[in-house]
Amino acid sequence: MERLDNGSPVPAHLRGGIVALGNFDGFHLGHQAVVGRAVDRARAEGRPAIVATFDPHPQRFFQPQTGHFRLTTLDQRERLFAAAGADAMLVFRFDAALAGLGARQFAERQLVGIIGAAGVVTGGDFTFGKGREGDVETLAALGSEIGYSAEIVAPVTIDGDIVSSSRIRDYLRDGDPRGAARLLTRPFAIQGPVQHGAKLGRQLGYPTANMDLAHYIRPAYGIYAVRGRLPDGRVLDGVANLGIRPSIDPPEELLESYFFDFQGDLYDQVIEVSLIDYLRPEAKFDSMDALKVQMDADAAKARTLLR
Repeated sequence: MERLDNGSPVPAHLRGGIVALGNFDGFHLGHQAVVGRAVDRARAEGRPAIVATFDPHPQRFFQPQTGHFRLTTLDQRERLFAAAGADAMLVFRFDAALAGLGARQFAERQLVGIIGAAGVVTGGDFTFGKGREGDVETLAALGSEIGYSAEIVAPVTIDGDIVSSSRIRDYLRDGDPRGAARLLTRPFAIQGPVQHGAKLGRQLGYPTANMDLAHYIRPAYGIYAVRGRLPDGRVLDGVANLGIRPSIDPPEELLESYFFDFQGDLYDQVIEVSLIDYLRPEAKFDSMDALKVQMDADAAKARTLLR
């Protein structure tokens, strides 16, 4: 799996490939259908398969005041694309220069000039070019003129509703990680380095791995049953507080994960924590003793659910 950007033409061995084109934030069932079709075509035609994504998300570029909404980092997407069979991930750096390209310019300079695409696969709602002037029909028309084929993949539905990143975000904000996982085909996961904290959890018998939420969407604050993946591949069950810790002063937004039956130092290591079940909202306790009693109950419930 190679990771490229649009700063220079792709290497010769990847030119003439089939390109899955989209944001693919979350890489849910609908995204998987698009990438899967591109990979299938590439294999059938003996071509490389490339997944092209955008960073930052165009919404972040045009509306920088927008709240946090990302479902995956580029590193997470790279792993997911590789698992889906892609040979490379190409990241379009979304800046003023890219945003200023018209639809034809994007097709000629980026799809043909930078990537050398033989075919492009997208979802039906894909738009491109300055002011979103291009849609899937534009993409196909330009392709027939300048030398690539274009294919549109129909939306994926569950229970009659289209699978979308917006629905997944709604599930997470509503405290329903299992609903989100059904559309993602895996639990929503936050990845990042473990940072030093006040070590109050250690004093209560619950040493935690503390992580900043960075640019991820903010799921419902509260207590979760979680699974953590360590850099060495170990997977650990645990319980986590996601939120501002109202019983602790000063409030600080963190994901704090306590992993059952684990002893070791995770500081500065990059781990990934998956939200499996939502146990309860955050609450403020009058004393550390009362907090400890509730933490014991939360850990017991998480163990049962994860079992």
